Amino acid sequence: MASQRSWIQQTWDILDIAQPGNHLGRAVNVSMMALIVLNVTAVMLESVKELDELYHPLFHAFEVFSVAVFSIEYIGRIWACVCLAPFSHPIKGRLRFIVQPMSLIDLLAILPFYLAFFPIDLRFLRSLRMFRLFRLAKLGRYSTSLRLFGRVFKNNKEELIVTACVMVMLIILTSSLMYFAEHDAQPDKFPDIPSTMWWSVVTLTTVGYGDIYPITALGKFFAGTIAIVGIGMFALPAGVLGSGFVAEIQKQKKESVPTCCPHCGREIED
Repeated sequence: MASQRSWIQQTWDILDIAQPGNHLGRAVNVSMMALIVLNVTAVMLESVKELDELYHPLFHAFEVFSVAVFSIEYIGRIWACVCLAPFSHPIKGRLRFIVQPMSLIDLLAILPFYLAFFPIDLRFLRSLRMFRLFRLAKLGRYSTSLRLFGRVFKNNKEELIVTACVMVMLIILTSSLMYFAEHDAQPDKFPDIPSTMWWSVVTLTTVGYGDIYPITALGKFFAGTIAIVGIGMFALPAGVLGSGFVAEIQKQKKESVPTCCPHCGREIED
């Protein structure tokens, strides 16, 4: 049993972000990151018709190889996750691990390949091919920098949700105002409130494609006001994320500072 536990721990140490001195784990991490980047590159190149016709067997062989590697990694993680305290139960722990966000991303990265062996509508299968791009999200497992993004989003999720709700309400409000101001003058451009939301989004984000614009005095007044409001409104998420990154980086620096004197072993007081 002790030997099996040791193998499980070693497997997890290899598959997880490698700790300093773990050369094998570091090599596996770098190899997996390179394979993920190559997979995303292959998906993009495969969308070029001329390249797909010329190198389709090569693309398919690389896809089979990649799915085999990712499948082994996925099974290995499920087998070795019991070395972590939250997933220590051999059955319930593994089931809990399978439904974790990163585990679901791992599954979505390989699922389209295996679904091809089942009698499924080809149109539905083609739509699932986009899930191969989820392999890019797997980089979060091997990069501490990408994990920093995840922690920032997690720590500021309430603020981001509130900001998103405010933005949705603002889009609905501005769309309604512009509909009532411009519908009679431009029924083809502002036929209803849902259609007017396109104008609202491109105006609030200050993109302003110019395909739809107001021509009435009231509509122009609303448009100018909405454009000014949009500059500040869409800066809110950037401010939330910016402060979150600063707080997380300061936290990391504080945790990296030794709390004990390396010479005498006494605790260092602030």
